[in-house]
Amino acid sequence: MKILRETLPDIRFSEILPYSDQEESIEEGKYDGYLIYMMSRGIGMSLSVEKIIESGHPVVLANELYGGSGRFLNEYPLIKKKQLPVLAITSSNFEEVIEAVKLFEIIKKMKQAKILVIKDGEINEIAEKTKKMFGTEIIRMSSKELHSYYEKTDENEARRWKDKWIKEALRVIEPTEEEILKSAKMYLALKRIMREKEIDAVTIDCLGLYYANKLIAYPCLAFFQLNNEGSTGVCEADIDSTVTQLVMRYLTGRAGYVSDPVIDTASNQIIYAHCVATNKVYGPDGLANPYLIRSHNEDRKGASVQSLMPVGEKITTVKISISQEALAIHEGKSIANVEEDKGCRTKLAVEAKARKILENWNAKFNFGWHRVSFYGDWKEKILKLATLLRLKVYEEDR
Repeated sequence: MKILRETLPDIRFSEILPYSDQEESIEEGKYDGYLIYMMSRGIGMSLSVEKIIESGHPVVLANELYGGSGRFLNEYPLIKKKQLPVLAITSSNFEEVIEAVKLFEIIKKMKQAKILVIKDGEINEIAEKTKKMFGTEIIRMSSKELHSYYEKTDENEARRWKDKWIKEALRVIEPTEEEILKSAKMYLALKRIMREKEIDAVTIDCLGLYYANKLIAYPCLAFFQLNNEGSTGVCEADIDSTVTQLVMRYLTGRAGYVSDPVIDTASNQIIYAHCVATNKVYGPDGLANPYLIRSHNEDRKGASVQSLMPVGEKITTVKISISQEALAIHEGKSIANVEEDKGCRTKLAVEAKARKILENWNAKFNFGWHRVSFYGDWKEKILKLATLLRLKVYEEDR
């Protein structure tokens, strides 16, 4: 407990010893998570501990080597068969226990988070499901209300952002400065909304609203900036991808890259393509990579980003499906930024098990087309978090 409190000062712990008078003070549901540390080899568990494990609340079950192993190895298979949100740790490295306990912080952040969906249409069903699964509140805003914020933006501040983006870009190819100014005003409108409504992530029905003439500017550059500064912006009112990116932001401290994957079995590659991308793949305080300002490639209008991302790096790609209560995951290595007029502007080629991923694509659960990619090797942590969140896991490259 001393190590836990010193290492994790932001987490408050209550220490209770089962089989004692203290056990009566355990209040089921009071905590964000439970760490059960097995230290002896008696038969069975105390009633309170058994009740916590069966309750469905997230539990880290840690084993004191040689002390708890007999009970641990007998009990854990029974827990696993019931598919309970119990993460087992049996290791001589106590750091693994600390890392597991840190996952409770992510669960709590998701319970406290708010996601804004800007869309002219109801989202009640998926909003209710998201609230039930993660505790995350989904708030809908109409395009008309977004427009009112857009109209109130400060023109001079928008020009400063426009100039900053142009200055920091390698080149501006198609868009006019007026188009980039519109994007800057969209960014400032979204920032104000997020600040006033205490929003943690935003997603917009950008294609639907733009084609219906209800959106003055594509939000591509706005999302680019939000993701760069440690917030979360996701296109196409894709709530699954927004939840995925938010969970992973809390886990990794990095922005994800939502994309339309293209599989090329000839080169054993997946090309992740989209017109929204970060150029700070290592997080807001990490190194930035070059980018170009382009038009949106589906209609050659507005302004978007072509991000030239780092190569030779491990990539972890994930997607949570709210309706399926499941998580898809595969891995790869970034090898090239693809120059191709077809498809969206940013195209990151990743060497992966392309044929295997093709055969497994949405074979068991429907995750849609989008996937969300993150720089780094995050698979082990993701699988542990998925256990605590009771998500069914589908490894697409196995």
